[in-house]
Amino acid sequence: MPEQTQQVAESVATEMRKVIVGQDTPIEHIICAVLAGGHVLLEGVPGTAKTLMVRALAHVVDCEFKRVQLTPDLMPSDILGTNVFQMHTSTFELRKGPIFTTFLLADEINRAPAKTQSALLEAMQERQATIDGVPHRLPDLFTVFATQNPIEYEGTYPLPEAQLDRFMFKVIVNYPSADSENRMLVRHHQGFDPQHLEQAGLNKAADAPTIRASQEEIKQVVVEDGIIGYIAAITRGTRESPTLLLGCSPRASVMLLLASKALAAMRGRSYVIPDDVKYLAFPALRHRVLLRPEADIEGLTGDDAIAAVLQALEVPR
Repeated sequence: MPEQTQQVAESVATEMRKVIVGQDTPIEHIICAVLAGGHVLLEGVPGTAKTLMVRALAHVVDCEFKRVQLTPDLMPSDILGTNVFQMHTSTFELRKGPIFTTFLLADEINRAPAKTQSALLEAMQERQATIDGVPHRLPDLFTVFATQNPIEYEGTYPLPEAQLDRFMFKVIVNYPSADSENRMLVRHHQGFDPQHLEQAGLNKAADAPTIRASQEEIKQVVVEDGIIGYIAAITRGTRESPTLLLGCSPRASVMLLLASKALAAMRGRSYVIPDDVKYLAFPALRHRVLLRPEADIEGLTGDDAIAAVLQALEVPR
């Protein structure tokens, strides 16, 4: 039984809830993505604690965190770094950019031009950054958390499909419920300061070696042939959906498989069940599908198309 992974996930989520109110599902999804070794795209209007969520996670798992605000004039070297000539030694010295960290928050990623967005592609896929032709290794747990605003499109550059496909999950961060917002206001009234997480009683619940040990444990989670066929049928179903112009790539199948194994371990099981796959199909696939114009006009969403695919498929026993 993957007891360590379940304990780590529960401890991390418990600590994060000390400062994040009313976002239990996004918290579970980002923890699952980290344990599965994937990157996360967070979509929500400003002020819904997307940045605080990632900062809190980095603090709880004791990993280095850096944030970069992406703007239309940002260059790739602003993220990767550059070699600077040192007069006194007559050599070049690498000034590392913010990408050299464990958790990178790319805030408002859709405001950066395509060239700068593509600078993240190699790092996300290979966990390395190439500067002046020299590859530099990034930490094993290097994870990109990118945020974007779903409402404001003026002055933005939509992410290309190739980059969207690199994200394991697209997590929707909605407004909190009335009760959750009331509790949040009470905390702030009592002196909570999101800039000082230690003072909020946020404790370390894990570290990088613990996360890596959980990742090794997740690799041992059993996935029966019926579940593998179910995952493949879901992604194939998106390619055949009448409401979708673009379905999911084979990478989507792999991501959904890895994430389902992580979720099973988080829930204390050594095997994946169909409910794990169905639950994660939405965050794992919603950013990989493209609606037909007529479906978009009718007000349908990617989630609607995925739900239709799931409903049409027989669930394996």
